[in-house]
Amino acid sequence: MVESASSELRAVGWNDGVATAWAAADLDPAVRPGRAVRTSRRFADVATADGTVRATSPPDWASPPVTGDWLAVTCDEGDRPRIVAVLPRRTSLVRRDPSERTAQILAANIDRVLLTFGADRPIRPGRVERSLVLAWDSGAEPVLVLTKVDLLSDPRPLLDTLSRLGGGAAVLATSATAGTGLDDVDALVPPGATVVLVGESGAGKSTLVNRLAGNEAQETAEVRSGDAKGRHTTVTRDLIPLRNGGVLIDTPGIRSLGLPASGEGLAATFADIESLAADCRFRDCHHLHEPGCAVIAAADGGSLDADRLDRYRELRSEMAAASEPTHRR
Repeated sequence: MVESASSELRAVGWNDGVATAWAAADLDPAVRPGRAVRTSRRFADVATADGTVRATSPPDWASPPVTGDWLAVTCDEGDRPRIVAVLPRRTSLVRRDPSERTAQILAANIDRVLLTFGADRPIRPGRVERSLVLAWDSGAEPVLVLTKVDLLSDPRPLLDTLSRLGGGAAVLATSATAGTGLDDVDALVPPGATVVLVGESGAGKSTLVNRLAGNEAQETAEVRSGDAKGRHTTVTRDLIPLRNGGVLIDTPGIRSLGLPASGEGLAATFADIESLAADCRFRDCHHLHEPGCAVIAAADGGSLDADRLDRYRELRSEMAAASEPTHRR
């Protein structure tokens, strides 16, 4: 296939798996493959073998393309390019809009989710666990990334906290300013692989992106000294080729992470509680007040952090509520 040899497509993640999916789609030979590098509801900037084009999305599509999608595009001479198909998504990072019941796809076709936490602010266990639930639910591999470690005399306490909360996810210590840990991040994004970077505003994502990309791909800004928070320098979800041949999708700082109605990510994040639950008297135990609950016994005995159990209950309750049908008047 000619497209599979295109350096332009390989630079945005084209690999054997994408080539196989493209062939299986059995599309019109006149259309060309491309990957969405930035999207809105009405159009997408699409990287193709002949360069990046701005293509329109059909207005009647219920779910328009998102950054990371592989697309079929028409590029008829004299006409604006049009998106005619979206290849099936291999993985997708999805959050629920906290003000509604709708789901928002943040990125598609990703191999790893890099969850960033700045060393210049306290680590909030609830935020870490919520982020992990979303990452595990995406179908990709979560990685916890502590940024700005150059600001600490000893980053080990924060790294230990992330490891304790991570449920087996890898934990990396990085400093884009000092160059610490960048080789470790590079190793997570080999040629043909795609990662998405997720974190709060001011966590150092844009600076990390620039070091990995080898250029000033994203604007950076200082954070406030009072609370270590920054303004949003990344305002769109951008797909950025990296110098080592991998691909990174950068996202705006996310304050709220509404959880979809799924249980797999919750179970993976709280694997310790799930393991204890196997010894509960009742198979459908909710770990609230049931007799013979092994989880409650562990919390009462001190082998399970009671605060962690409370956060687990809150997340499970939130996800159960998200699964309930919405009734409109």
